Amino acid sequence: MTQLNPRHIAVIDIGKTNAKVVLIEGSSGTQLGARSRPNTVLTDDLYPHMDVEGLWDFVLESLAALQAENGVDGISITTHGACAALVAGDGLALPVLDYEWSGPDASRADYDARRPPFSESLSPALPVGLNLGAQIFWQAQTWPDRFAQVTAILTYPQYWAWRLTGVLASEVTSLGCHTDLWAPAQGTFSSLITTMDWAHLFPPVRPAASALGPLRADLVERIGLPGPVPVACGIHDSNASLVPHLGAHEPPFTIVSTGTWTILMTVGGDTGALDARRDSLANVDAFGRAVPTARFMGGREFDGLVPEIVEPSEDDIAHVVTNRIMALPSFTPGVGPFPGHDGAWSHDPDGLTPGQRTAAASLYLALMARTCLDLCGLGRSITIEGPLARNRLFGEALAKLAGVPVFLSGDATGTSLGASLLFGGTLPQTGSSNALSPLHAAGLEAYIQSWQGQVAS
Repeated sequence: MTQLNPRHIAVIDIGKTNAKVVLIEGSSGTQLGARSRPNTVLTDDLYPHMDVEGLWDFVLESLAALQAENGVDGISITTHGACAALVAGDGLALPVLDYEWSGPDASRADYDARRPPFSESLSPALPVGLNLGAQIFWQAQTWPDRFAQVTAILTYPQYWAWRLTGVLASEVTSLGCHTDLWAPAQGTFSSLITTMDWAHLFPPVRPAASALGPLRADLVERIGLPGPVPVACGIHDSNASLVPHLGAHEPPFTIVSTGTWTILMTVGGDTGALDARRDSLANVDAFGRAVPTARFMGGREFDGLVPEIVEPSEDDIAHVVTNRIMALPSFTPGVGPFPGHDGAWSHDPDGLTPGQRTAAASLYLALMARTCLDLCGLGRSITIEGPLARNRLFGEALAKLAGVPVFLSGDATGTSLGASLLFGGTLPQTGSSNALSPLHAAGLEAYIQSWQGQVAS
């Protein structure tokens, strides 16, 4: 990690649902300020695409506000995956595609004939635009004249780093998240790059933690900074959640990165149990190492299952368990460990109180997470990062299901905190004193067995 150690680090954190700019005190990890906005998808062009100009204005306005309040000494970047910018000179050859758009499925057969095998990429075939290689292939086949103008393909964190510094770079955590573009075991680009003759379009690979360059002089003036500040190359958001833990725990250990997606990563785990048919894969950490990973769209599903979130009481939990009120996968088609299942409630959810409904959905997430651990491996401990760190029932249920210590991160935005550490620094380590107690409820074992039996059938 670079040891520039700026005092106040502004983290540009672009998630699939929301975008934030968070100011973090480098030596303590304390959040000093934040700005946020929805990450809106636009539909006014060739296909649904990311609002990069709206985000750009938001980022610059946020940086200016945070500079005025506390000062900004460095900028780091983290974004969701499955996203790339096709750069043409100083602009874009094509809009930045929304990975949830189904357009790439139109060329799926032709693409599948060219994509590398799972044994090489550890990247499963995923629907819509979730394989970044499939996105680029579809764009190249559908708009060949525009694609011919492409001068660089930038994964999303590095796109923003380029706009801030003018420096082009590639980076392994974004290249290695189910893109088909990377071969984790070899630490090189996959054979797809050669097959498609794209190698010249990817800039040199730089470490996530490298200072890519100083902020552009015109932006220094616009933001109101007293002088140039360093900008880190940037990192994929799930991998940002790993950064505080790398080297801090005895492997194997599991990190649960939560947000729109619930992503379980077991550092030091074995990739042998990964199943390409069940949305499990290898991510690549900031040091370029393969990390067995399994995931499902937990945040998106929870929002759909629970219109009104109310912290469940013991009576709520008991009612759900005793009456075996269950959410059964999957409510986001085509992804997660049960991609072919259609999500359903065992009971009419409209007959439940908000607390009961929240309890059932929380147990559902825990059961799904435990299923993912069969694919990515169970670590000696589990740490939950992000919004689900606020859901105590989820954590207690996962502790019961996994049988290892489960910790809740003290920071609800683990991605922002991890990205701030790209400039160096360490955080106080979580001790065993705040491990969650496993959930105890009458009939819980039978509830678990019933859920697992139904999803296995």
